[in-house]
Amino acid sequence: MLTIIDKYILKRYLATFLVMLLLFIPIGIVVDVAEKINKILENKVPIMEVAFYYYNFTVYFASSLFPIFLFLSVIWFTSKLANDTEIIAILSSGISFTRFLRPYIIGASIVSIFVLLMGFFVVPAASEGFNNFRYTYLKGGGKEAMRGNSTDVYRQISDDEFIYVNSFNTESKTAFNFSLEKFKKQKLVHKITASRIKWNPKEKNYTMYDYSKRTVGEFDDKIEKAAEKKAVFNFDLEDLTPVVYIAETLSLGKLNAFIKKERERGSSNINVYLVVLYKKYSVPISAFILTIIAVAVSSMKRRGGMGTNLAIGIALAFAFVFFDKIFGVLAEKSSIPPMLAVWLPNIAFGILAIYLLRNAKR
Repeated sequence: MLTIIDKYILKRYLATFLVMLLLFIPIGIVVDVAEKINKILENKVPIMEVAFYYYNFTVYFASSLFPIFLFLSVIWFTSKLANDTEIIAILSSGISFTRFLRPYIIGASIVSIFVLLMGFFVVPAASEGFNNFRYTYLKGGGKEAMRGNSTDVYRQISDDEFIYVNSFNTESKTAFNFSLEKFKKQKLVHKITASRIKWNPKEKNYTMYDYSKRTVGEFDDKIEKAAEKKAVFNFDLEDLTPVVYIAETLSLGKLNAFIKKERERGSSNINVYLVVLYKKYSVPISAFILTIIAVAVSSMKRRGGMGTNLAIGIALAFAFVFFDKIFGVLAEKSSIPPMLAVWLPNIAFGILAIYLLRNAKR
């Protein structure tokens, strides 16, 4: 059962966090509009496209900076409780510091569950709309840039089949210098080559030009050639070079299936996709860690008042975001295991939270 004090603190926790979002999101939108208005006008972007972009921007912006907003909101209202000597009164009544933390933990649980569900189902769609708009209207050469590297693409499409394309054009859905090799017990069975291969959306098949197939025989090889040949393969041309932000746009179930497929294909970007997956779980957990740190830092009445607590809080919040970004990039670009890199900031700040909490209890 929640006591009156629990309800009072929990109400302040959630209300301050909501107010913090409502204050900073419009500021973020205004800054973004000021930065991008010239590009939007130059490209004559339809007003509805802009409206949907800023809806997606709101969700994307709030989810990205949620740890900072939460941390600052807890620092703010807990510092006010300390300055008004409310915390001293609560603790003097016989309530332990651990018991005092209970409404904060309940609040962090509510926020974590909300952020977790948003990350699974709502944020991916917002991320897709946000990034599609940026690459379509705001970036020069965006259509090509969103595909990353579309040259010299190697893929394993099954246990014994490998394909290669020299380059890939997303607009015409055409790949150049195509080859497919099929093996059996590590021996080449046949190799198909074509100067280009084009996807036919209506017929759901491919057309190969300057087609050649070499089937390896026991004593001699069989060669088949044609100027043009249609065929069905178990891969999509767009899957050869998925958009660089593809993992961010997939709901949890689709992301797990996509990662499994990319693992089987030997994708070089697998760490990027794993970082996105693990962050869906690590970011909500950070709500508990940051809440404990914020309470431990701001529960004492300081000579500098709320300003000192806010300064400490802002420094710690940006340090957390900085380490989170740094280790995320290291996981994508180096040999550090993605799970370790994603969880290291939580582990480090979790240790800090325990240390600060012990001092605060004293």
